[in-house]
Amino acid sequence: MAEWYSIENINELDTPALVIYPERVKKNIELLRAFSDNFNAVRPHVKTNKCPQVVRLMLEAGITRYKCATIAEAEMVAMEGGNDVLLAYQPVGPKARRFCELARKFQDTDFSCLVDNPKTLAELSALGVEHRRDIAVFIDLNVGMNRTGITPGAKAFELYEQAKAAPGIVFKGLHAYDGHLRDTDLSARKEKCDEAFKQVESLANKITEAGHQRIVIVAGGTPTFPIHAKRKGVEASPGTFIFWDRGYQQLLAEQPFNFAALVVTRVISRPDKDTICIDLGHKSIASENAISERVHFMNASDLVPVGHSEEHMVFKSASADTFSPGDVFYGVPHHICPTVALYDEARICDNNKIKDTWPILSRKRKLTI
Repeated sequence: MAEWYSIENINELDTPALVIYPERVKKNIELLRAFSDNFNAVRPHVKTNKCPQVVRLMLEAGITRYKCATIAEAEMVAMEGGNDVLLAYQPVGPKARRFCELARKFQDTDFSCLVDNPKTLAELSALGVEHRRDIAVFIDLNVGMNRTGITPGAKAFELYEQAKAAPGIVFKGLHAYDGHLRDTDLSARKEKCDEAFKQVESLANKITEAGHQRIVIVAGGTPTFPIHAKRKGVEASPGTFIFWDRGYQQLLAEQPFNFAALVVTRVISRPDKDTICIDLGHKSIASENAISERVHFMNASDLVPVGHSEEHMVFKSASADTFSPGDVFYGVPHHICPTVALYDEARICDNNKIKDTWPILSRKRKLTI
């Protein structure tokens, strides 16, 4: 019986290629449902898939809220009919005007964005007044990631008060990304997650006591999704679950998602008896991790990477003499999100055959806005 990943009409597939297995994507969406006490509160991040057809599969499963990192991703979700889209990014400069244009063009979608300082809040307020359309904002909280956000506390509460009073602004809630919490032991990860979330709860309670009755909290990413998904009134935001990758498989043993997107590559040369070269260069696989961690091959486990350049990846192997130019490898990226962003399109494998092509549409920085 053929392996789930093998492609019978492989001679029709040029490489390197990104291949998506839609039935496994659907299974991952159902696994996501099993993790959540309230599936309606799940807000997946689309930065991993960047693909309209994948968003469509989530919509068909009943997911209506989404999170994104770029204007193009937000526009893609709106084009597919997503009801509620959070730009999990603070729009500054021209991006702020593009965000306003997005809301004007797609009036059936509720858009919101992040803010973490009074200056940007004032700029968004002025744009909201100018466009005669209120801008919905979440206050971005720094709970230890130290990348963006304002520390929960007095200054964050002041920013809430300013947002509440600002013309052209609607305060919607709090956003807290805890991507720094990556313990392999779930109990240790949960302890740290709960401790960090106490600050968010404290601020939320203070805002509620000040008279703001409806406050939405968007929290976490993939590592803390199983924890936040159990919290009442919290929207959890995993992204990688949709395709899964080698990095999270090794780190998050409690999450049994399926590999649903692979890179397919071919041997292009055997320069000596112990060496093979494949066509999976920097332009085809995310390369921010150590060379030894960038890809794992489903059908060739003993390859040791020794070189990586724009169009080539070189390996040493005791069994190198068993490989020939043209041989096909099926690779699981260590980090799927930036790998997907390297491809304009994905080939679709159904029942071990390539049958379709889906665009990785929002890898573009701009669609129409």
